[in-house]
This record gives sequence, structure tokens and C-alpha cells, in this order.
Amino acid sequence: MIKFTREYFRFLIPFVLMVLLMIVGTVGYVIIDDYTWFNAFYMTIITVATVGYGEVEPLSQEGKLFTSFLIITSFGTFAYAVSAITKFVIDGEINHFLKHRKLNSAVEKLSDHVIICGYGRNGKQAAQILKKHDKRFVVIEDDVKVTSNINHRFSDLVLHGDATQDEVLLKAGIMKAKALITTLPADAANVFIVLTARNLNPNLTIISRASDDGSDAKLKIAGANNVIMPDKVGGAHMASLVMKPDVMEFLDYITAQSADSINLEEISFESISDTLKNKTLRDLEIRNKSGANIIGFKTVSGEYVVNPSADTEIIPKSKIFVLGSPDQIKKLKELLVE
Repeated sequence: MIKFTREYFRFLIPFVLMVLLMIVGTVGYVIIDDYTWFNAFYMTIITVATVGYGEVEPLSQEGKLFTSFLIITSFGTFAYAVSAITKFVIDGEINHFLKHRKLNSAVEKLSDHVIICGYGRNGKQAAQILKKHDKRFVVIEDDVKVTSNINHRFSDLVLHGDATQDEVLLKAGIMKAKALITTLPADAANVFIVLTARNLNPNLTIISRASDDGSDAKLKIAGANNVIMPDKVGGAHMASLVMKPDVMEFLDYITAQSADSINLEEISFESISDTLKNKTLRDLEIRNKSGANIIGFKTVSGEYVVNPSADTEIIPKSKIFVLGSPDQIKKLKELLVE
């Protein structure tokens, strides 16, 4: 469904006025001088266009007055239409108009996508990882210089606007989105986005960047599921590379790989078939049946267990983390997931 914004009206109003003028002229000649509908339409065309052709049929005095009115009215209307359309094209608004329609059409087809607010250094990194895993996303950025230079595979899903505004998030498809990542440099703006997004979609997974030490708690109160502090993460990562370089490089290798190379998947209790719910990990026989490995488990209380025991039960609100090749993960999902 097309939403009639100001750009649509500016483009359509001149045409609507011209059509109305044609209708008024045609009906007027039919009523005043008893023209046929075809002759009335033709007379209206040559009058509005001021081409200087003669009268189709003799006009009465009332018909001549009506023709004079039509000429004066059409001159102003035609001039307005030409100037409006010319301005629309010269100012580049027609490109914006067509891009806006393309964006709306693309977003309407999306579901379970990710919204990235801010396309700075962190936003670009998030987009690169999502692209590697073939995950669709919408970028919201208020700097037109940045949006005009974005040239990724999903460049038709770049929205120029302020992510703190409800209408911009709605335009990005937040009601059908799976997650939102906000990477703005100002913590206050991120808090506002998190509050707005959580209010619009309570089921949304929200991940936010934070710069100040005290901002992470505020962001979680606002509704963020996870808060990332790039400076702290970067420092901790560098220290870990000193202490355990090979381990960290191996983890970096896993997280940087695309879905075509290796998969690290989470499988929730709710997504497992009913026949396997409340069973132990031993009962699932994941390693024997698929070749994939269970490397972690998330308990109901939110605690993480590395290399869980085979006697661990899969109960409501728990999750298992599995590592394997794409073929192994695919086979595993066929065995476990509904």
C-alpha cells in the first residue's frame, strides 16, 4: 500500500489538476453547446494546449465565455504543472521519489531482518558480519554523505533519517524485525533509540553500543538485551591475545567465517520437536547422528555452561550451542527442529 508523503503529492497534484481541467472542459462543452463527448474532449484539448486550431463546432455566446474561462484557467494550471514537474526533475527529487518507493517495497517484503542504526565504524563492522552470513538488514543513517556512499549488496535497504524518530523505525520495518543494533556515538541517543524500539516491538532483540562506564546500566534499564563497550572489548581482546594467542585466533576464525564455511548455532527449547523436549543431551545423540558438537548450554537462570554434561536436561527457556559444518548443522536441524 502506497503512503502518500509530501513528495508524492508534489508529483501528483499537477497531474490531478490537469485531469480535473479536462473533465470540467469536456462536461462544459457537452452541457453548454450540446457537443458530442468526443468533440467536447477534443475542443478541450486544443483550448488548454492553446495550439490555435479553429472551433470544432460553432460556439454560442455562453460557449465563448466558457472557452475564455477555460483558456485563462488552463494557462495558469499548465504553467504551474510544468514548473512543478521541472523543479521535481532538476532538483533530483524524482530520484528520491523513486528510491523512496523502492525502499518501501523492499522493506515490506522483509521479515526477521536486522536494523542497524548508525553506519560508522561499528555499524559497518556489524553490516559486514551480517553480509557474510547472508542476513538481510536495513541501515538507518542521518548523514546523507554516508548514505550516498553506501554500496553494499543490500544498498536498496539504506534509509536516510533520524533513528530516534518512531516513523523512521517503522519505515525500517521494526514491527517485523528480529533485532536492532544501535551504534551511535552519543549514549543518550542510543538510550532514546532503545526506549523507542522496545516500546514499538517488545519481542525485539536490541544490542547497543555504549561509550561511558555508567551508560551500560541505563541502556539495559531502557530495554537493551546486550550492551557492548568497544573500548573495553578491544582492550580485553588484545590482552587475551597476549595470554592465549592461538585460542583467541581460533575464536576469531570461527566468528569471522561465513555460513558457507562453519556454523556456530544456538537451538532453543521452544524450537525442538515435542518428542525431544525435557530429554537429556545423551538422549539427543547429536554427535552420533549429525557429527556436530555441543559446546555450550544456557540454563533457565541465564548461566552459561561450557562443555555440558551428557545428563543435562533440555528444559523450557534453556538453549544449547552447537558447532559444526554447514552440512552437520543442517542435518542436526532436521533431527531436532520442528
